[in-house]
Amino acid sequence: MRSVTYSMSVSLDGYIVDPDGGIDWTVPAPEVFRFWIDEIRDVDVHLMGRRLYETMLYWETADQNGSLDDAELEWAALWNPLPKVVFSTTLSEVQGNARLLSGGLTEEIERLRAEPGEGEIAIGGATLAAEASAAGLIDEYRTIVYPVLIGGGIPFFPRNERRVDLELVETRTFNSKVVYLRHRVVR
Repeated sequence: MRSVTYSMSVSLDGYIVDPDGGIDWTVPAPEVFRFWIDEIRDVDVHLMGRRLYETMLYWETADQNGSLDDAELEWAALWNPLPKVVFSTTLSEVQGNARLLSGGLTEEIERLRAEPGEGEIAIGGATLAAEASAAGLIDEYRTIVYPVLIGGGIPFFPRNERRVDLELVETRTFNSKVVYLRHRVVR
């Protein structure tokens, strides 16, 4: 069965965006960006909420402006054709290789898990991940922890998270002092 992963950049105090919605503290150093490129290769479909979708829209046309470096071009070449499912009740349409759903996250994950394939079902966005976590659908939590305290914003983990036992299966420290943590849910 295909695994469901939740992976995002996070501040040391546990937030994915600051109190003003900013993510400028998550600009990846080249080695971290290379890591994200390698990670996306294992993804078959990416589920996301509206805010992350709108943030990632940049990549739909970024390769056309002529200012991207080789790594950014590689990312765009992998990201753009990747199937995406956007969960939103406020959007009326989506672009690129995305389709729009207004609900039914559990049903969509079950449908995707039943399809043949080896690649991961990735979830991005704290609100969507919280719903998947509450339903016990997340198999791995992956964090890129930045050495910054931002004091508030949107938390990576919901504040009312139920107990979930985890097993640390991988760590990596980058030269930029960013740390990758990969935890598998113990079932």
